[in-house]
Amino acid sequence: MPSFEELKKSPAGQTIRLRAADGTVFLSLGPNYGRWLSLSETPQVMQDAMVAVEDRRFRYHPGVDPVGMARAAAVAAQNYGSGRRMQGASTITQQLARNIFLSNSYTWTRKLREAVLAMALEWKFSKDELLELYLNKVYFGGGSYGIDAASNSFFGHSATQMSLSEAAVVAGLVKAPSRYSPTADAQAALGRAGVVLDVMVDAGVITRAQADSAEPANVQLAKETGQNSARYFTDWALPQLDMLIDEGAEALDVYTTIDLGMQRAATASIQANTPKGVQGALVSLDRDGAVRAMVGGTDYVTSNYNRATQALRQPGSAWKLFVYMAALEAGHKVDDQVVDEPVTINGWSPRNSSGRFSGAISLRTAFAYSVNTVAAKLGDEVGFSSVANMARRFGITTPINTQPSMVLGSAETRVIDMTAAFAAVSRKGVSVQPYGITKVTTADGGLLYQRPATGGQVLVDSWVAAGITDLLQTAVATGTGRAAQIGRPVAGKTGTTSSNKDGWFLGFSSGITTGVWMGRDDAKPVGGLQGGRAPAKAFADYMRVAVARRPVEAFDTEVKLPEWQLEEEGDAYFGAPEDGALVDENGMPIELPATAPVPDADPAAPPPPSETPDDGPVLNQQWIEEQTGRRAQGDNGGQTKAPSGPKIVAPPAVRAPAQRTPQGDND
Repeated sequence: MPSFEELKKSPAGQTIRLRAADGTVFLSLGPNYGRWLSLSETPQVMQDAMVAVEDRRFRYHPGVDPVGMARAAAVAAQNYGSGRRMQGASTITQQLARNIFLSNSYTWTRKLREAVLAMALEWKFSKDELLELYLNKVYFGGGSYGIDAASNSFFGHSATQMSLSEAAVVAGLVKAPSRYSPTADAQAALGRAGVVLDVMVDAGVITRAQADSAEPANVQLAKETGQNSARYFTDWALPQLDMLIDEGAEALDVYTTIDLGMQRAATASIQANTPKGVQGALVSLDRDGAVRAMVGGTDYVTSNYNRATQALRQPGSAWKLFVYMAALEAGHKVDDQVVDEPVTINGWSPRNSSGRFSGAISLRTAFAYSVNTVAAKLGDEVGFSSVANMARRFGITTPINTQPSMVLGSAETRVIDMTAAFAAVSRKGVSVQPYGITKVTTADGGLLYQRPATGGQVLVDSWVAAGITDLLQTAVATGTGRAAQIGRPVAGKTGTTSSNKDGWFLGFSSGITTGVWMGRDDAKPVGGLQGGRAPAKAFADYMRVAVARRPVEAFDTEVKLPEWQLEEEGDAYFGAPEDGALVDENGMPIELPATAPVPDADPAAPPPPSETPDDGPVLNQQWIEEQTGRRAQGDNGGQTKAPSGPKIVAPPAVRAPAQRTPQGDND
């Protein structure tokens, strides 16, 4: 017979409980054993309820109840040959023996072994130890073993806080866990709880007044947590455990970033706005990359394919985020004038969805109305490789071509990656890495993993992030993303691919960044699917809930240009120092000698021409190169070292202003 400590160990099969950001358990995987509760931690009403309904003479028999066994034998003889099950009257100790050592087969042999093992358990352990083992090992349905697991599953709290009504519900489950489960049939569970209360009164452990005041019908069951939709998130997050902790078989509590209220809102917005026959996906990130909601499709049961993290789809005009950031970084300003006109680049001629051209417009207007010809011009000007590099910088890992059409989003990408890129803009140009797990502990609270605080990397200067935020805000306020307005500042961008195969909206407000995608899995066209319609509407419906309790935040769109953009073109290019001073490669001033030395001068050579005070000192080119770090000291004949440091490109000339409002949704 094993020791008490050995019997306390849970059977094989790892249990993983997933907790939301507020600590609520929203999904249990594998057998759920809960926390082991000593008898002193277990409420007396739970002990009394279980003993009264399962084995009233538990404290007095030696492991088997002769009266109960005689009754079971009589019933078995009566039903012999009928195919009906043998009736039990098994004691708590017999049930414990069966759970630990035997199967549930209904045979005389098993019953005999069960009786022998029950008496052996009674001989070795005290009644309190046996009751503690039973309360922590009996099966209550729904994968829950033990009263703590059952209480958490059905009521959302530990068994240590169990009331009389809740104890009656749990005690009533042992007879038929599937039939009386409150989550499967609440009325049957409450009816069975009433029977348990009557039995407790009959056993003398509670009074009739206590039973009447219990009112099982008023028991608050744990709220539905939207497990269907949340499974997209858990399928993405759980495989990461292998990289975070060592393998083991012990029960785990995995603390995640998901916000159940936001998850329900995300599910509702996708299901309500996604056109019939079309799939939808949504990812919502907090400032630091914490995934607050994830929807990978309209229904997990129908399809568990996660379109938020696995599907590769063309982002359409949402890709212009990278085009315009590359242009801003190269020197363009949001108010620069550009010309919307027919353009051909390497044989490719983009067209606007309106079929018209608007002439001279500002960069802000071109972005707000998603004018394709202007995006093509900017991509050609800054270089398509520069646009690709900007996308790489912001976390796009899928293949990117450098053909001219790439500026309109022809390269496939993932919803979660595009959302993280927009989140980095919201963070003023600092990188954002999506994550879903914050902490992992054992069932008894032992810490196995804690996510470290990370600051992120600066991807673009703050003035570039401010400029693109200005453009994104305008796109929602007056441009193609008007349907995404939620009554507070929103910055975002629509995306629609050719023939309306994909519709996107990505944006941020009050620290939450959300990406929405809609389309068919077979990439066939969808009539009327545009980023500014259903995806933007889904974004707005979700974000109104997501940011409802957050303070309204204005965007920092003040562009503070660096000095090189504020200087005259010549100074910006040559970096000419003021007042004729010389500086070394680190920008430190070089003090000029009264007379510059002439290294390796030939003593026989004639003296240099006389100088007048107005001429200033005579400077030797080699000496200048040595002082500015372009030549090593004493290197007389070596090649001149090329100046190091970034190449500074002068901002493009501002074109003549003209205003004309473009027509149509150029998305």
